[in-house]
Amino acid sequence: MYTDILSIGMVVTIGLAAGTAIGLVLGYLAGWQKPHWAEMTGKEKAKNILLVLACSALLIAGLAWRFLRN
Repeated sequence: MYTDILSIGMVVTIGLAAGTAIGLVLGYLAGWQKPHWAEMTGKEKAKNILLVLACSALLIAGLAWRFLRN
């Protein structure tokens, strides 16, 4: 299987951007996300970071499975 670097870069970039947006929206809906980073507790910050990382990883994996497999 041959995949060029641009395709991989696009999948990673789109997955990171969409995963960040979805993770922040979910964090806001769950009540973990505050308007200012300084207003959040350490636990809320950790939950938000893990949520964003999980959403990004899932989206990157899903996009890679859909668009990079031949």
